[in-house]
Amino acid sequence: LSSSSGLTHESHKKDVEQVYLRCSEGSIEWMYPTGALIVNLRPNISPASYKHLTVCIKPFKDSAGANIYLEKTGELKLLVRDGDRSPSRVYCFGYDQGGLFVEATPQQDISRKITGFQYELMSKGIAANLHTASAPCRPCSDTEVLLAVCTSDFVIRGSIQNVTNEAEEQESIIHVGVNKLYRQKSKVFQLTGESGNWRGQIKTLLECGVKPGDGDFLFTGRMHFGEARLGCAPRFKDFQRMYKEAKDKGLNPCEIGPD
Repeated sequence: LSSSSGLTHESHKKDVEQVYLRCSEGSIEWMYPTGALIVNLRPNISPASYKHLTVCIKPFKDSAGANIYLEKTGELKLLVRDGDRSPSRVYCFGYDQGGLFVEATPQQDISRKITGFQYELMSKGIAANLHTASAPCRPCSDTEVLLAVCTSDFVIRGSIQNVTNEAEEQESIIHVGVNKLYRQKSKVFQLTGESGNWRGQIKTLLECGVKPGDGDFLFTGRMHFGEARLGCAPRFKDFQRMYKEAKDKGLNPCEIGPD
């Protein structure tokens, strides 16, 4: 978390402050914005790898007081306009497309404004999987499922307990009852209640039309801004079949023990 306050610069309203961030994910909070911030993302990796990175930002729900631009060699491209209230909107761009320039907008009372956003750096391949515009709801092939098992942030066997649709955000929340937890990067799936059942929530696009149903699924996916996002999710019996077929041929990219 990087935090800054414009009140300390009130006598120099055109000040431009540089911020350097080394983490691959985090957040910026700029209280009482005046002047501008140049946000330099400098992850602790080889500069030669920068061209393979995608940057995604997600403004705070009540972020206000500044416009956010993509800046490269002095040219500005507007990413997020001050007051834009697109819920859960995520803005992504290639690391080599430029840096972030956050410019305060004129305000009568800056003390009531806080500009902020979360950011994530990820490989372009992962980012493409999260933001596939062409066919975000298509079923995964056998190969894609087996690869997802090896590379996903979470892999669980579970059932759909309920689905909550959020029309404004164009998302569905899948409430999952977990029968077996193979892997999770963050503690999205947790023991709940005295019954000792594991439960959690996974988000996906509303257009995918997910509905509650019987039977177990293998849920895989990525963590994105602290939320579990659905990747491949075959029926568990189908996963068992494709896993066994690949194992018999010696083509499994990794072992998980599907039983």
